[in-house]
Amino acid sequence: MAEKVDWCLKKAKKELQENKKHRGLVKIAPNSDMAFKHIDKADHNLKAALFFRENGYSDWSANALFYSMYHCFLAISAQSGYESRNQECTLAVIEMLKEEGKITIDQKFLDMLNITKAKKTDHSIITIREEFQYGIEIEYKEIKEFRELVTLCSRLIDVTKGIVR
Repeated sequence: MAEKVDWCLKKAKKELQENKKHRGLVKIAPNSDMAFKHIDKADHNLKAALFFRENGYSDWSANALFYSMYHCFLAISAQSGYESRNQECTLAVIEMLKEEGKITIDQKFLDMLNITKAKKTDHSIITIREEFQYGIEIEYKEIKEFRELVTLCSRLIDVTKGIVR
């Protein structure tokens, strides 16, 4: 995974040299303050998912659940000294940190946001989010699936709080 992280760093560097907003990964000083703000955003998005469900906008819950999980990974990245503006690069950082033994995180959380693995299952948060974002369904009818995702998001927020101290 280090090769992917290196590619992401080079991508951002090139874009910044061209005076563009980067869409990759930048090495920064570890930033606990930013990490805690990402955790707050993850919690906010989880609450939004529940709010949307309770108020007739459950299709928007999928986006909120996805971003709840994603902000957890951004929190870990910021704590570890990375700023990411690319979902694949963010996931690469988390996978690299796990491989290096710098963080302990269950693989199921990484798999939920892995685009390659998402194509192999109908129940990844990426697949679900895309179905609601680009599809015509306006109601998240799979109550059991919804509750499982809420539980996963809640657990990931707790895990992230354990990593970001």
